Amino acid sequence: MSLPAQQLQFDDALLDDYSATVADAVDRIGPAVCRIERIGGAGGQGSGFVITPDGLVVTNFHVVGDARSVRVTMPDGVSREGRVLGRDPDTDIALVRADGSFADIAPLGDSKRLRRGQIAIAIGNPLGFEWTVTSGVVSALGRSMRASTGRLIDDVIQT
Repeated sequence: MSLPAQQLQFDDALLDDYSATVADAVDRIGPAVCRIERIGGAGGQGSGFVITPDGLVVTNFHVVGDARSVRVTMPDGVSREGRVLGRDPDTDIALVRADGSFADIAPLGDSKRLRRGQIAIAIGNPLGFEWTVTSGVVSALGRSMRASTGRLIDDVIQT
């Protein structure tokens, strides 16, 4: 079975648009994504993202663990010390205050406006691989899942 040339050109244009959308999002948000490394104690690292110009960084509990201090490294290579302000192992979320001011921030969206099928993009430093990007879609909304602590978490977004 062969597809008409017009259909192939249309498909190519859609793929080009999708690629451009992902690349544009990475260009816009990527500068606010940081690498987080624990200072002292058991080593650990992962990703976070700056949400305020005065250095509030959202990351995961499993990244900071019980550390009090972390090193926050931005994509331009500049590192700053940060202190862990709060952590919640049940939801795997932590908040860090990094020293200094930040020009690039990642705005938070409204999860109530999400729809299944929307593009989901992850930018980060998984497993020590720096500045990695992957994309997919929002698969489901309102899921429930168990945290590693055993607590049931409701209203989870599946990607």
